[in-house]
Amino acid sequence: MQINRLFEILYILLDKKTATSKELAERFEVSPRTIYRDVEILSAAGIPVYMRKGKGGGIFLLPGFILNKTVLTEREKEDILSSLRALKAVSLTETNTALNKLGSLFGESSSDWIEVDFSTWANPREETQTFNTLKFAILAKKIVSFTYANAQGQESAREAEPLKLCFRGSAWYLYAYCRTKRDVRFFKLKRIKKLHIEEENFQRHSPARVFEEKNPFPQETVTIKLKLSSQVAYRVYDEFDQFERQPDGSFRAEITCPKNEWIFYYIATFGSHCVVLEPEDIRNQVKAQLEKALDNYY
Repeated sequence: MQINRLFEILYILLDKKTATSKELAERFEVSPRTIYRDVEILSAAGIPVYMRKGKGGGIFLLPGFILNKTVLTEREKEDILSSLRALKAVSLTETNTALNKLGSLFGESSSDWIEVDFSTWANPREETQTFNTLKFAILAKKIVSFTYANAQGQESAREAEPLKLCFRGSAWYLYAYCRTKRDVRFFKLKRIKKLHIEEENFQRHSPARVFEEKNPFPQETVTIKLKLSSQVAYRVYDEFDQFERQPDGSFRAEITCPKNEWIFYYIATFGSHCVVLEPEDIRNQVKAQLEKALDNYY
């Protein structure tokens, strides 16, 4: 269609600044005369496009021209570009193409102020592959099957209707209707193995939002008070919202976390630089776990 060709010509000129009628004619499989007519239409529409004959000639746009009649405000344009830059973290080629096109159309030049990478240090390629496979299944509305390990390490075969990919805290999750459990579930991408797309389609639709004020991962929590040495100060600043530095350089900190074995594993990562102060029952449990761990070295 002519309108699509006109838009594409404009994009090419915004991106490359110049083009010849021969190049454009070959690209769109039309005659140079048709390209001349297209240029006249663009010019009549108020686009500052012009042609120059001879050596170094071609079709040009006046320097500095951008599509300033868009319905988007400057803030909205920047929000769109920033969001697309963040999505580049999952290595979507479509995102790079869209970012390049919108950057040219919006006249964006040096506002690349953010870089985000959601991948982990360990096996980022595997998680990205899982992400892209699930993205395809969601858009194509295809059933998926996979092996999943729960928090206790128990593996089970699952068949699910993938509805949405979500990022929360520090991990990617698949929000899906689990046919095996007959209910909606969150599946952590890192725990999904042997992922396979089935031939069968599904009709279920995802809700507009799956992360509401209600915690999607309901579980009992406990607030723990800790004493941390100055040698782990970097972790205090990174991981705690509530802490106070003491005159000797140590820290008193508080953290609210799930009331399960995760507490011991987390405390153990500090080695000898952490002491549980309160509550007493958690302090005793951590002490008992440490004594039990020492038995492995006798």
